[in-house]
Amino acid sequence: MGGFFQELAKVLAQRWLSLLALPGAFFAAAVWPAATLGQAHALNPDSLVRRSGTAATAVKNLPAGAQILLVVAFLLAATGVGVAVQALAGVTRRIWLGQWPRPLAAPLTRRRRARWSELVERRRVLERDSGDQERIDAAAHRVNRLALAEPGRPTWMGDRVHAVEAVALNRYGLDLAFGWPRLWLVLPDTVRTELGNAHAAFAAAVATGTWAVPYLVLGVFWWPALLVAVAAGLTGWLRGRSAITDLTSLAEAAVDLHARDLAVALGVTDPDGSGPLSLAEGERATGLIRKGR
Repeated sequence: MGGFFQELAKVLAQRWLSLLALPGAFFAAAVWPAATLGQAHALNPDSLVRRSGTAATAVKNLPAGAQILLVVAFLLAATGVGVAVQALAGVTRRIWLGQWPRPLAAPLTRRRRARWSELVERRRVLERDSGDQERIDAAAHRVNRLALAEPGRPTWMGDRVHAVEAVALNRYGLDLAFGWPRLWLVLPDTVRTELGNAHAAFAAAVATGTWAVPYLVLGVFWWPALLVAVAAGLTGWLRGRSAITDLTSLAEAAVDLHARDLAVALGVTDPDGSGPLSLAEGERATGLIRKGR
């Protein structure tokens, strides 16, 4: 047990350094030029060097105890900013996944659904009237690029998650809102590891994107911080799209390959059966796990 807790302490220390202290330290360091230069002299290196030298001399002349307190205060400030950003990450996640209030989500969802239906109809017309497989494939690509199933959320990332839920329900009769925790328990360790890694990558992307918020606030006082905000937000968003693609693809594959294992564990299908879960079997499993809810 002692070895276990030592390893756990190392992991926690690494997460504290990468997610809180290090990004927070960069932000806390950026506050100095913002406070020193302001908007009027935002890119005046001579002024920054002169004032930094004066401040360094003043710190050097402080007693050792005061210097230690300054270092501790800096680390606490950096960690505090990191904790605040981690708290805001939940908001970023909800925004990216389209978990918006209904009055805001409904209009954009309707527009996405109408556009998707239009693209699907174009593909059907090509399949019916044209033998040009290349054009048919291009039309299918445009449909899938927008959403892999009929849109149900106002954002692209949200619809990637919605598509997994829709496929599981329409193809296998499995309601993942209730079924996913139970499916997770019957997945092999290797599958859970892959899903966990993909989820961790998405969480890291959300954290990166959320760092745009404090830099936007800092940009009110020092405009170069706005460039950092744009870079952090765009980097996080692009990584988030890639990570959610991997995560949802793995989740759908897990349903394809292991939904029958769940049905067997629930006793609603023949343990000797093989192949994908049938719609009737999935509906029986859903009826059992929903428990009338």
